[in-house]
Amino acid sequence: MDLFRRFFSQPGSKPPEKPAAPETELEKETTPLIPPTQAASREVDAAPVDTETNHAAPPSPGDGATRPLPPETVISSSNEHLRFGQSTDVGMVRNANQDSVFSLFTTSRSADQRPDFGLFIVADGMGGHHDGEKASAMAAQVVASSITANVCLPMLRGENDADRMPVTEAMIAAVQKANADIIARVPEGGTTLTAVAIINDLAYIVHVGDSRIYLITKDGLEKITRDHSLVQRLVELDQITPEEALNHNQRNVLYRALGQSENVEVDALTRRLPPKSKLLLCSDGLWNMVNEEEISEIVMKFDNPQEACDKLVALANTHGGTDNITAIVLQIPG
Repeated sequence: MDLFRRFFSQPGSKPPEKPAAPETELEKETTPLIPPTQAASREVDAAPVDTETNHAAPPSPGDGATRPLPPETVISSSNEHLRFGQSTDVGMVRNANQDSVFSLFTTSRSADQRPDFGLFIVADGMGGHHDGEKASAMAAQVVASSITANVCLPMLRGENDADRMPVTEAMIAAVQKANADIIARVPEGGTTLTAVAIINDLAYIVHVGDSRIYLITKDGLEKITRDHSLVQRLVELDQITPEEALNHNQRNVLYRALGQSENVEVDALTRRLPPKSKLLLCSDGLWNMVNEEEISEIVMKFDNPQEACDKLVALANTHGGTDNITAIVLQIPG
């Protein structure tokens, strides 16, 4: 029987309680419909309402409600970093893409205060189908690995400037090593090589051939590399005009490239990049098909560097796409 009582929550040992006194009519009307504890909690949750705006007034700090969060602080501009995009395409005529492209960017924030570092390379292969591909790929790989080993990694290790190879010297040495490797391993191949190392707002540039780097700002476009081509030399000698060079039958002939000679002369320069400026690295498959006005307009129009690259390549193909097309766009913070 006790088990039966426990099952129905009626203990057998508890004495019967006195019957409750009958409720008066007033007590029946004022009896709460919810338990007192729940009523109290609802009273705490309820906030006074501003009748004019129809919005709940903010709770006072002492009413038990959660305090509002302070206004969101502005993120420091020091957290802005270089952004980049890259795009390459075989074009509309060629069967294979002999261009090679490489992009690397590192950033960190710590007590060590290491600077941001970026390395970007465009190489346009020449020679037979297979040899051109191998030469440009080898150039990009050798230059990237050499600069990473001699510039980037020593910076990450915190080596003093006096103990490190100067950046420009390291970059020239990297290009010369790539040239020697191509002569030894791809004797029938050659390639252009245009590279930029970005350390904070400084651009260290090395260049051989007719791939190009443009600096683009709100004030316009500037070509900051020099083509090592026959037609460019003729323009410099005032034998032809820049307009005539665009359609010259020898506009693709280079007098300087990797893989042509054991001793290669490397153009090197350093530029300080203005805030919010942009750099474009590209092969001749782009700048032969898209004029400088169109280049400047597209690069400045699109805030996303990858979208700008894709639009440039697409426009080059729309204009004929007679060669492989490669572009890297860098956006400098500011």
